[in-house]
Amino acid sequence: MTFEEAHIRIKDLSEQLEQHNYNYYVLSQPVISDYEFDMLMNELIALEKQYPELADPSSPANRVGGTVTKEFRSVKHKYPMLSLSNTYTEEEINEFDRRVRKLISGEVEYVCELKYDGVAIGLTYQEGRLIQALTRGDGVQGDDVTRNVMTVRSIPLKLKGDYPREFEIRGEILLTHKQFRKINEDRESMGEMLFANPRNAASGSLKMQNSAEVARRGLDCSLYYLLGENLPFENHFDSLTKAREWGFKISDHISLCRTQGDIHEFIQYWDKARRELPFDIDGVVIKVNSYRQQEELGYTAKSPRWAIAYKYKAEEAVTRLLSVDHQVGRTGAVTPVANLEPVFLSGTTVKRASLHNADIIASLDLHYNDFVIVEKGGEIIPKITGVDGKLRKAGSEPVTFISRCPECGEILVRQDGEAAYYCPNSKSCPPQIKGKLEHFISRKAMDIQSLGEGKIELLFDKGLITRPSDLYKLVFTDLHGLEKEYDNPEDGKTKKISFRDKTVYNILQGIEASKNIPFERVLFALGIRHIGETAAKKLARHFGSIEKLMTAGMEELIGLPEVGEKMASSILDYFRDPENIEMVAELKTQGLQMHIPDETKSPPTRSKTLEEKSVVISGVFEGYSREQLQEIVEQHGGKNTSSVSSKTSFILAGDKMGPGKLEKAATLNIPIINLQEFLEMIQEK
Repeated sequence: MTFEEAHIRIKDLSEQLEQHNYNYYVLSQPVISDYEFDMLMNELIALEKQYPELADPSSPANRVGGTVTKEFRSVKHKYPMLSLSNTYTEEEINEFDRRVRKLISGEVEYVCELKYDGVAIGLTYQEGRLIQALTRGDGVQGDDVTRNVMTVRSIPLKLKGDYPREFEIRGEILLTHKQFRKINEDRESMGEMLFANPRNAASGSLKMQNSAEVARRGLDCSLYYLLGENLPFENHFDSLTKAREWGFKISDHISLCRTQGDIHEFIQYWDKARRELPFDIDGVVIKVNSYRQQEELGYTAKSPRWAIAYKYKAEEAVTRLLSVDHQVGRTGAVTPVANLEPVFLSGTTVKRASLHNADIIASLDLHYNDFVIVEKGGEIIPKITGVDGKLRKAGSEPVTFISRCPECGEILVRQDGEAAYYCPNSKSCPPQIKGKLEHFISRKAMDIQSLGEGKIELLFDKGLITRPSDLYKLVFTDLHGLEKEYDNPEDGKTKKISFRDKTVYNILQGIEASKNIPFERVLFALGIRHIGETAAKKLARHFGSIEKLMTAGMEELIGLPEVGEKMASSILDYFRDPENIEMVAELKTQGLQMHIPDETKSPPTRSKTLEEKSVVISGVFEGYSREQLQEIVEQHGGKNTSSVSSKTSFILAGDKMGPGKLEKAATLNIPIINLQEFLEMIQEK
């Protein structure tokens, strides 16, 4: 075959395969057998391997995967990926409709769609080609999973028709019930833990490092929202109709509704019919159809005013309570978990259910051998919502919350204002120590993936590690030859962990690589109580180094945006402990990042207009999130604070400003300005 002949054949094969993909995965109308499809794909792969210069980035051959991604790059969304407000009653839907009609002029038409129980994804196309796929993340930025998404056969790599030059389309990555069962059957046959539900399986699959493995999972996708500049549509419904023509998988279960009755009819129909769908949904989404009206309604800080989600009541089942275990987490919180007679619920067999805390047990008046109502509302571990008292046997023993830690025997304590009981023995209680170590190595912290799957527990049991700094002292001879067998609680099968040459090498390499993890994630990895991922980023960015954070006082801490007294007290308590100070010093000596480089510490400065000014931002703003405004304040030399004090220079107030802040501002005679005045202020110099 000549070069020119290969070029023509590759183009022909690519077009054929894309059309067959569309027929099978979007239209569900295949016209050739799987064998014939595989033969065409194998021919294309062979030709692209022989003539690599002819390989197209959008080639159907990329759907089989093979790319290995060590770390998923975090990318800022061009358009924030907001969440929807939830509602659970028909009256709340009616109130939403009344609110919409009050705020906008003209007739209102809604589009009702199914609310998929999957993983949100944003796909960007340029010149008809998929160039980027981002997860939701925190709504502001998400993970770049483009290589993995290219293996999802219902997502077109190249479009057809009169598509815009550039746009984004959003939807949900999901697994059908059939594919979910197949994955769990395969995992069971290999002695691996089963996935709890299709959503978790889809989420885990999307973040796998090897795209070939992702391809084998058989993920699906349904798309439901277009974004872009100057899109040639007047309404949402028309945009979806056109997107279907371009090759996207758009649901057929969409309805135009003009009255509250139309909306309720759609909701009620799918409340029953959803059980016949080949995938999970957990509700219905109602959107104002007109783009002009959507723009008129605008957004709150967290969600659009022109859309709302109606959530179906979670499925329930009745079964018998056998016993109650008490689990200790890394923070010392003790959680009661009910052991149940197995019952089939929402596609899985349920054996355990969360009881959350002592107050829940008391409010349920729970007794052993009670027949309990179990609900599975998207939770991995279902919860008990009620008891059938009529079936209770006389003389049955009430369930009481324990007074001592089930692991170390320490007397449990309960702090004011908190629902949970805690084991205060944070230094010696085994599950707390192991939990802190597991948190330290987790993906969003130090990301030492080679130490997962029970390896931390083995190292702890062997006395090799008791705190994070011990990880960086491990050598080859410490690890080589370690073994452990344990029973998998999900399926009762015995699993074995063995530390051979390759395992030990991967562990040590992963530990060494973690020394490059940035300071904000190291701070999160320390596991300071109440300091989550977002708070750790803000603290790292403000203080710049661990030394400055360690010496900060209460006033400085609570002056930071979104840092309250509880978080500040937790930070102070952590750094008062000599053992924690010693461990942080060890980690620094061992090469971990304990500061932010100066060039990345703060956003680029635009001016000194707000220099030495302390600004409080309160309320909801049209077109800006609070985080965006805080960044603008810093870019112009100002300092953000969360509470009003005599040192506050002014308050930037939006809709629904907190009445407490308003009252305190009046008392202290603090100026209050609106968004327009603020924008004019920063343009003065």
